[in-house]
Amino acid sequence: MKKAFLMFLAIVFFSGLNVFADQQQSVELTVYNQNFALVKDKRLLELKKGINDIRFSDVASYIEPESVHFKSLTDPAGCLIQEQNYEYDLVSADKLLKKYIDNAIKILTKEGKLYEGKLLSYDGANIVISGGDGINMVTRQDNITNIAFGELPEGLITKPTLMWQIDNRKNGKHLTEVSYLTKNIKWNADYVMVVDKLDKNIDLSGWVTLDNKSGATYKDAKLKLIAGDVNRAQDNLYDRAIEKSFAMKELSGAQFSEKAFFEYHMYTLGRSTTVKNNQIKQVSLLNAESVPVKKLFVYDPVDYYGRRWFNYESSSSKEQKIKVKLEFENSKANNLGMPLPKGKIKVYKKDTDESLQFIGEDTIDHTPKDEKLLIYLGDAFDVVGERKKINYREDSRARWSEETFEISIRNHKDTDIVVSVVEHLWRHANWKIISNTHEFDKKDAQTIQFNLPVKKDSETKLEYIVRYWW
Repeated sequence: MKKAFLMFLAIVFFSGLNVFADQQQSVELTVYNQNFALVKDKRLLELKKGINDIRFSDVASYIEPESVHFKSLTDPAGCLIQEQNYEYDLVSADKLLKKYIDNAIKILTKEGKLYEGKLLSYDGANIVISGGDGINMVTRQDNITNIAFGELPEGLITKPTLMWQIDNRKNGKHLTEVSYLTKNIKWNADYVMVVDKLDKNIDLSGWVTLDNKSGATYKDAKLKLIAGDVNRAQDNLYDRAIEKSFAMKELSGAQFSEKAFFEYHMYTLGRSTTVKNNQIKQVSLLNAESVPVKKLFVYDPVDYYGRRWFNYESSSSKEQKIKVKLEFENSKANNLGMPLPKGKIKVYKKDTDESLQFIGEDTIDHTPKDEKLLIYLGDAFDVVGERKKINYREDSRARWSEETFEISIRNHKDTDIVVSVVEHLWRHANWKIISNTHEFDKKDAQTIQFNLPVKKDSETKLEYIVRYWW
């Protein structure tokens, strides 16, 4: 029976202190929704008086080395770093072979042939070895079952490692804190909205979705999340934000407490949690019931098509469906009032048998308290809008023009509705509505809105004339 060789790696002798994750006293993880995080790792070190060489392992693979900060919480003034290195030349079969030239290795092929001797060369495909039976070339990809090495070559490590040279004032144990930034870890908010039968109230729940691909596991971490658009310089230097003192606030049923932090918002999980590498974790953010909501029907051809205004005006007749939106206020009076981080919101509605049916999806931006949210769900099946330009006059010498528009809203539903008709007065800065069948509100310098009541199974027509001058 043939004996298989197992790859054997012995760590090169290191005379200093090896510090691993099992010596961790605590870890704090602050995750930003821009795919990076701040790690604060506290470990207990036994240091001698004088110069100490420290190997600090189990850090994130995507660490930003220039962001690393070490301090002794036990004796900050008497324990100082003289030199810091980040070792990231991780071991691999190719690197081992290339760095093991002129050293002894053992190779076992699929045919059971054993080669022992000095490694002469390796080109990525072929291994040349000199032994008692002469010089042999073995193809790595096809023929090799196992390779045995005596020890790990100098300069190669099995995991990303921080190396320090520390000057310590006296012997003893030190509680140390190492903080650094790492990439490839992010979070976002996901929301689920349930609309009641009458479209008058909603139940809103929020989830934090955390995606960790940083190359490290954070065991029993104190988790904090920063919501906001944090600027990062191109050289990735970290500018520490200064916390303002604001009172903490909590929503009923939420696991996160929220507070203002500089010009952003911080959400702190009220318990520790383990965030594993290559893991997507979800934690409840909020639960709010019976939030008053308004259902809006909006007819806006520019908003619908995303076209420029001159394209919008190029045809005399346009027919489109009507957008359906839900509007609610993020206020304490509406059982909310917590700053909501940006994220995706999925909307369901209760059927007659109380089962939930999916009716739309949208995204929200970071939304402070007491601001309104507008959720676009889709287009109304039974409501149609049609826009016609029925007259145009212009006197270029007198420098004026007039346009007449007719807008028809046809409601095939079995209930009365109100449709918001949005018009964009784009031709010139100076304008005036000189005739209109329905009242309007001026939204900005070039936008007006008509709120048009439409009875069930009927049609309502709006007509207006706008005069421009220049």
